[in-house]
Amino acid sequence: MKHRVYVDGQEGTTGLRIHEYLAARDDIEVLRIAPERRKDPGERARLLNAADVAFLCLPDAAAREAVALVTNPATCIIDASTAHRTANDWTFGLPELAPTQRALLRASHRIANPGCHSTGFLLLVRPLVDAGLVPRDLPLSAMSITGYSGGGRRMIEIYERGGDSRLQAPREYALKLNHKHVPEMTVHAGLTVAPVFMPVVGPYYKGLSVTVPLHLAQLPAAATAERLHAALAQRYADERFVHVMPLRDPQALEDAYFDPQACNDTNRVEVFVFANDSQALLIARLDNLGKGASGAAVQCMNVHLGIDEARGL
Repeated sequence: MKHRVYVDGQEGTTGLRIHEYLAARDDIEVLRIAPERRKDPGERARLLNAADVAFLCLPDAAAREAVALVTNPATCIIDASTAHRTANDWTFGLPELAPTQRALLRASHRIANPGCHSTGFLLLVRPLVDAGLVPRDLPLSAMSITGYSGGGRRMIEIYERGGDSRLQAPREYALKLNHKHVPEMTVHAGLTVAPVFMPVVGPYYKGLSVTVPLHLAQLPAAATAERLHAALAQRYADERFVHVMPLRDPQALEDAYFDPQACNDTNRVEVFVFANDSQALLIARLDNLGKGASGAAVQCMNVHLGIDEARGL
């Protein structure tokens, strides 16, 4: 029997990519809304409640409205917006977050898909907090560079139209220090102090890397570069999509310039630790449209439905 899936917001960047993942699968029946009825609440409600899994690829307010339309207790909602990522009655959709996370995802019918920046940050920081190597109250900072597709259709159109020399250089943003991913980064990393977060959009389509710098002297005495790397390697030893690269990865050092696009078109995350005697750089690399958005949503669907987690990815 096929699982019925509906994507509310199927014309956006994330929704289109989810459809691409599902198109090649013979175990999924995709429910589609007629273009002229996309804003019809009654038709949306019918499809949402007919689905085994409904993906919400909508702005926050519209996602909350869509949730209110769901009356079928069997419908699992996977919300790609930021609306529910720190809500107590929603499960955070990062299967690798903690050893118990997959069990929560299987049981939950309300799943909040992570943001792309927070995915990289959490995969770097949460294991080290759990291991006692990074104190919960340590003031952390993070920098993340992403391709312009992370800004959605409007930003994609601006970059692809061109004609503005400012678009040729990386551009920092969220200068009011209120980026929408910071709450989930703080809560799901187990931190008591919000990190200072500097996101950057680059002049390329997709690919993301998150960097967390550390002063080893600010960490517990046991937190050497080797221990940091070992804790990450232990946490992700059995993970199919998260790969811890060698400490001070020789290939990356030889290349001299770190490539944020190297995991594009995969659901893979690569985790790096670079260090000298007093400092460390933790870096996570992923496709912001894959594991950072649509790939993560499909992975959560697979986990929830109890099928091969990597199917279609």
